[in-house]
Amino acid sequence: MRFALFVVFAVTIVVLATVLLSWGAQRRLEVLAGSFVMADPARLPMMDVALVLGAAPIGPEGGPNRYFEYRLDAAAALWRMEKVRYLLVSGDNRSADYDEPTAMRAGLIARGVPGERIYRDSGGLRTRDSILRAKQVFGQERLIIVSQHFHLARAIFLARQEGIEAWGFGARDVDRPYSMFTTLRRYPSALRAYYDVWFDTPPRHGGKPIVIGADPPT
Repeated sequence: MRFALFVVFAVTIVVLATVLLSWGAQRRLEVLAGSFVMADPARLPMMDVALVLGAAPIGPEGGPNRYFEYRLDAAAALWRMEKVRYLLVSGDNRSADYDEPTAMRAGLIARGVPGERIYRDSGGLRTRDSILRAKQVFGQERLIIVSQHFHLARAIFLARQEGIEAWGFGARDVDRPYSMFTTLRRYPSALRAYYDVWFDTPPRHGGKPIVIGADPPT
């Protein structure tokens, strides 16, 4: 009986410690990235490329994913203001019928961005992969990153740890998140970001170099 109580107590301590560490990691990322994330695109420096981070095109209720749509709105606004010349859309292409970058490209074209200004990265399985591939495959060392504010804190941290001059443009947030999981996942993801930096986690996919603006869009 005493041993069982000890196990329950130990597990509870570990869980609480993990929760506190995750919360602290997210708060620290927000502080570190705060001065580089802008809600007003006029305050952003001009760049050649904006990296648009992917999301599922379809939300859990079966309609358009608002996170996805708002990121495309923000990216198209950046391009129209001539803050960037090209958009690099990075996401998951896990199967023939699930292709975030192609859906992002189609959505941006529908918003008036010419197709020849949009490059796709199908190896962006997660945020770190998108950041590393933007530098290693697409040769970018200066970027505006587009996503919601809570996501940008982690993305800016990861990019600047890789020597990328990264700025963030905050897309409109979702007023009512789809699920508690959507809201809470940012905290363990923040902790994972520190792990990835400390242990230099590589991207899952490589690829031959692509020169944005010289090579044809993929």
